[in-house]
Amino acid sequence: MGVKRFTQLLGRTPLWTWLLLAALVGGVVGLGGFTFTYGKGYSYLGNDPRSCANCHVMRDVYDGWNHSSHKSVAACNDCHVPHELVPKYAVKALDGFRHSTAFTLDSFHEPIRPTNLSRNVARENCLRCHGELVESIAYEGGAHPTDCLRCHARVGHDS
Repeated sequence: MGVKRFTQLLGRTPLWTWLLLAALVGGVVGLGGFTFTYGKGYSYLGNDPRSCANCHVMRDVYDGWNHSSHKSVAACNDCHVPHELVPKYAVKALDGFRHSTAFTLDSFHEPIRPTNLSRNVARENCLRCHGELVESIAYEGGAHPTDCLRCHARVGHDS
């Protein structure tokens, strides 16, 4: 579409259409910005473990980590998100959307449960740090690869 044709189309569009569109866009941006600020969404972009306790459902998990042996060597992101830049923020965005939707609609399970993606990311990060230690029992190529969380689900969150 050329500039001239686009300009003609703009001139034929009623004013109320533009006002409605502006109100709709403004409402979405305004509500989104308010929710992001009120929910401290900016805090999830960093690596501070305290941001994980913004929601009450995570308080016990955070307190458990705060008293665990992993506190001195691993923050939440070390275990719960990939370490590469793009996958890290993709998982953070996906989890943030999923969590905010679940908390807003009050459709989350207590205690909170990991998704398959979360389990897989945590498992990969377990092996990143402990791979040499479990090398002789890890069945990477098998039909049922070793799942660290099967026996060690509370590691990092025990108090």
